[in-house]
Amino acid sequence: MKAKTKILAAGAALTFLLLAADQFTKYLAVRYLAGTPGIALIPGVFELYYLENRGAAFGILNNQQLIFVFIALMISALAVYVYVRLPSEKGYYPLRFVCSLITAGAIGNMIDRLVRGYVIDFLYFSLIDFPVFNIADCYVCVGAGLAVVLLFTIYRSEEFLFLKLRK
Repeated sequence: MKAKTKILAAGAALTFLLLAADQFTKYLAVRYLAGTPGIALIPGVFELYYLENRGAAFGILNNQQLIFVFIALMISALAVYVYVRLPSEKGYYPLRFVCSLITAGAIGNMIDRLVRGYVIDFLYFSLIDFPVFNIADCYVCVGAGLAVVLLFTIYRSEEFLFLKLRK
């Protein structure tokens, strides 16, 4: 098997595993949290709390599912494009991981929106009253944060000329 094919298969497998973990945790949230007042894991700090989110953080763009599906498709397409175009060298593995995280997160929430009409959220930091979120949200945020750190500390801009659409 060629190196590029192995890398693509590994990325697809990682993305699928991350997506499966996200969907499994949402299944558990529906099964064990829906209809309950929640479970305080660290009282006053962090709890599991079931929420059907029809918008984005803080309820913005409530019931605008098509906008979110479109955004998820665009983010996923961009992440896959970058993943496929990345050189095969090991130095780009961290960026491949970032692409898998972001793709899994975007698709995970998109599945919820398409299947249910809302996203299942269940992680809540009550100490700071942070919006309720889920594992897919974590993937996107951690992936984006890692991308920023990597782009400002490890990689130089000239290392990304391969991403240009035209040569």
